[in-house]
Amino acid sequence: MAQIAPGFAERLFEEKTEKTRMKNLFVGNMSFQTTEGELQALFEQFGEVTRVQVMTDRDTGRARGFAFVEMANDEDAAKAIAALNGKEFGGRQLNVNEARPKPDRGSGPRGGGGGGRGKYSRDDYRGSARQPREPRW
Repeated sequence: MAQIAPGFAERLFEEKTEKTRMKNLFVGNMSFQTTEGELQALFEQFGEVTRVQVMTDRDTGRARGFAFVEMANDEDAAKAIAALNGKEFGGRQLNVNEARPKPDRGSGPRGGGGGGRGKYSRDDYRGSARQPREPRW
């Protein structure tokens, strides 16, 4: 039977409880001009904020209208949700709730597409050994 290092179980328990004490909040329906600093100031009224992440569009760099705010403990996060959900901020009514984990999309190949002749058509022979036949007429 394998030996467990002394204190390993205690450290593991502490890490898990540390993670469960932190609360990640989803903040939606934000103004596209809202900055991380403004959000930090808004949420710090309710307790310690450990991280603010405004989600941006990968291509344009513009804000996408939602963010994630990580608070130090559950009680502060619950106070922030109760006070800020539905509150107007930056001309928009905020949607604040506990963030749900991203759903697992699997590791298999991505399905997709179909329809249209956007990227490839039946006359596209790139990567194929066969060349198009001459028409029969």
